[in-house]
Amino acid sequence: MRRAARYPAPDIGYVPINPMKPDMGGPAGWEVIGVIDTAGDRAEWTFPAEPGAVRTARQAVRGQLRGWDLDILADLAALLVSELVTNALRHATGPIGVRLVRPSDLDGVLRVEVSDPLPDPPRERAARPEDESGRGLHLVASASRRWGTRPGAAGKTVWFELAVPE
Repeated sequence: MRRAARYPAPDIGYVPINPMKPDMGGPAGWEVIGVIDTAGDRAEWTFPAEPGAVRTARQAVRGQLRGWDLDILADLAALLVSELVTNALRHATGPIGVRLVRPSDLDGVLRVEVSDPLPDPPRERAARPEDESGRGLHLVASASRRWGTRPGAAGKTVWFELAVPE
């Protein structure tokens, strides 16, 4: 078992690589299994399938978007990532991937992807007023430019696109 390490909330461009599980008692602790890339027009992280992954993914997305001077999209992107990471935690086991891409062939678009090891595509459903869950995909569909899902070698990816204001 590895000892816990504490990391401050990420500043612009600060993402710890392979930190150990933080002490969840403090607000500054967070965990990332691995950072694949945060340079250029793409950023990728892998998070453990644990409840703290939702908060950590939000922080990573907000920090990266600030670094790209896309603060205007940070809150919406973080909200939608929270919904998709929560779905991955609820329905799948294993690591959760989050990826931000500014595609060179699509000007003015931010693509956000959340991957998990479950191959089954998500199902959008109509939540009843008394339901405590079931609104995440509807929120993604309503707030994004477009969204979809694609199968992967070991699971699936749910993605959405946000328009980048000029």
